[in-house]
Amino acid sequence: MIRRQCSVLFTISALSLALCSPSGAATTINGAAILDNPCGKVAVKQMGLIHAGKFEDANKLSTPEMQAQWKAAPAKDRAMMSDMAKEMSQTEAQFAADIKASGVLVVDASTAKLTVKKTTKDANGTSTSTTTQDFKLNGSECMVSR
Repeated sequence: MIRRQCSVLFTISALSLALCSPSGAATTINGAAILDNPCGKVAVKQMGLIHAGKFEDANKLSTPEMQAQWKAAPAKDRAMMSDMAKEMSQTEAQFAADIKASGVLVVDASTAKLTVKKTTKDANGTSTSTTTQDFKLNGSECMVSR
């Protein structure tokens, strides 16, 4: 009888701990699995649109606040930022390959952050570049927030 009571007490205690633990803990997704996540898909799509010079389409993948900031910026500033972004962007295929190789996506409740570190070796040595992108989640919809 005492064994059964202890067993029941232990089961109740374990269940209580499981139910009371933080359910909003961040989830980390690595490599190719990122491309199956809505944020990974949006990241790759936006990069491809920027590379193609389709800034208005790329902007539609961002939060309403980001869209408003873009529209409020002077045309001269938008043109300068567009040119710089296009020059620094990659094709969808290139960015997807980099994500597969070294991407890390951390999803925490209604936000997410993608980090892609790329190391390049050439005759001049080794260089590392890091791309980060923030997202807002609304249900299964993911929008770029920075």
